[in-house]
Parts: sequence; C-alpha cells; structure tokens
Amino acid sequence: MSAPLSYREAVIDVDAITANVGRLRELTGARRLMVVVKANGYGHGALATAQAALAGGADALGTAELREAVALRTAGIVAPLLCWLHDPGEDFDAALEHSIDVAVSSVAQLNALAQAAEDRGVRAAVQVKVDTGLSRNGAPEGEWVPVAQALARHAARGTVHLTGLFSHLSNTSREDDLAQLGRLRAADAVLRRFGIQSPVLHLAATAAALRIPETRLDMVRTGIGVYGLSPVEDETSLGLGLVPAMTLQGRVAGLRRVARGTGVSYDYTYRAGGETTLALVPFGYADGIPRSASGVAEVSVGGRRHRIAGRVAMDQFVVDVGDDPVLVGDPVVLWGDPTTGVPSVDEWARWCGTINYELVTRLGPRVPRRLLPAAASRA
Repeated sequence: MSAPLSYREAVIDVDAITANVGRLRELTGARRLMVVVKANGYGHGALATAQAALAGGADALGTAELREAVALRTAGIVAPLLCWLHDPGEDFDAALEHSIDVAVSSVAQLNALAQAAEDRGVRAAVQVKVDTGLSRNGAPEGEWVPVAQALARHAARGTVHLTGLFSHLSNTSREDDLAQLGRLRAADAVLRRFGIQSPVLHLAATAAALRIPETRLDMVRTGIGVYGLSPVEDETSLGLGLVPAMTLQGRVAGLRRVARGTGVSYDYTYRAGGETTLALVPFGYADGIPRSASGVAEVSVGGRRHRIAGRVAMDQFVVDVGDDPVLVGDPVVLWGDPTTGVPSVDEWARWCGTINYELVTRLGPRVPRRLLPAAASRA
C-alpha cells in the first residue's frame, strides 16, 4: 500500500541516486569517484544521499562546510570525507576528532589546522585547494610557494599529511578548462619542488568529467549528475542515462469556479479568459519556488499540464485548470522524471531563467523529504 500523498513534499528516489553513481562511473571511467553531498545533498537530504552514493560504489564524499561533514560522521558515515570552505576563525578540532580531511586555501588555514593537530597530539589529513582560474576559493598562484613551504614545515613536524591537491573549473570552454588543468599541474610541480608529492589530484566535476577526459586525473567529483540532472544545457538526463531522483509534489488545496475576467493573485497579472476553475497549490517562494515562475512554469495536475496563473505568492500559487475534472486532494507534480510526462527540473530552470542546481537546493524547510518505501527500508 502506497503512502498517502502529502500536502507538499519532495520525494527522493535514493535507488536512482545509487544507479546514477554507477552510470557516472561508467560514463567517465573514473578511477575514484567523490560524490558531493553539500547543501543538504543538493536539497535531496545529505545522509540519504551519502548512503545511496556509497551503496553505488562512491569512494569518498565531499561537503563545503565542516559542520556538514561532522553531521555525516556522527550519523554513522565512515567513508572518507573532505570539506573545503571555512569560516575565517574555523575551529578545526571537530575535523580531527571525526577524521575528516580538511582542504586549505591559505597559509593561515594550514597553520590553524596544524596547531589544532599539535594541540591534540594527532596528525591532520589535509588537501590543498588552489585557484587555477575561478577567482574564488583556493590559494592564488602567488601563494603557492608559501603554502608549499608551510606544508613541508608542518609535515616534517608530523602535524599534517597531504592527502590531495585539487581545484575547480569554470566550465567556460574546453580551452579554458585545459588551461586550468595546466595550472593545477604547475601547482603540483611547486609542491614537488619542496619534496611534497600529492597522492591524489582532482579537478573535474560532473560537466568536465563527461566532456573533457583529460581533466579526470586520479579522482572525479560528481555533484549534480548523481541526482540525475544534467550539468549542461545541451544534454538531457535521459540522453545521459541518468534518472532524476527528486519529485516535488503536493495536492490541490482548494478549487474555485470563476467568471471571465476574474483577476488572480497579486497585481492581477492574470485574468481568466472565460468561465474556468482555479486550483490552489500550496507551494510558494517561502518553500523555494521562484517568483519568476509566475505565469510561465507548468505543473502536472491530475496527470495534465497547466501553467501557473498569476503571481507565485509566499505560500501558494494558482493554476487555471479550465474544465478539467479536478478534485480537491488531487496530486500536483511541480517537477520530477520527465519520462513519466511531468515537467522536469530542466524545464523549470528554463522557465525561471536559472539552473537546475539552484532549484533543487533552494527548497525550504517546510518541504519534507520523503524516501521512497523500498529505499527507506534499505537505509
């Protein structure tokens, strides 16, 4: 017996995540695969995603923040974990306590990590992140030598050991990405000059791993593809053999028969073209639905597609369902697996002028994540 449809929910098919990990390894031929589960597993639930990814053969997991990695470790995840974005005054003690690899982007971060390790009497696992052209997180080229010198000094004292060297691509063009690959190799050469050899080099995320084999190196970091979504606009999930893991759905909360000319929602940007039925859907921008979806995005109501009528409000939006035989409580699917006929996240991204990454990660706390029964029983 299937579970009753919720008022609003994101249904997560973790078996799809498991299958997607295997498919990405097949597509990329990756020697090692790190699955990125930052931002609550791209909105899918970090723990469920981590478990599913490891079941699919992932070799390691990555998070942006240390607290994300600690939460996974305390929940029972024993696989290698890497975190790479830190508060200026980050206390690295939790990373040492929970055996989490820390990526550093500066001498200051490296010194802080080494001091924490010395205070605990342990050796910290560290990776160096270098900026090769994205101009954000990562040590810039002018700091590679000071970072290498500090790393050699701390390694000699036994407070740190290097587990990897990595960077992140801009995905601007093949030429730009290959130029960044060259800079990563240059950073590796700097480390070697100071007697430091990185056991793992990694650069490619999903997009580059699929399109630029030279960037795969020792390990590939897969994010969006694990969740069954394409990282590029000119390729679909179906074309890549990936299965979207999230279905965002709810129920019709109310119905109203209205006359021609009736205004709908704020500013009356939509008026009924004739006598029609309006269906109320309990999702709004407080739940992560972009206001830019107003009047352009489609949803599936009772198995048929209809466009949002008027403005998306904080808690709700309205759909003009015409004369369709819709009932209160009927299912509404905002996005899911397009092979079932419902809108896809990629369609929503085009309608809203954004990317699929943003849509799945912006869902608010009022939207519970529910694992499909078969997957939930396995977890």
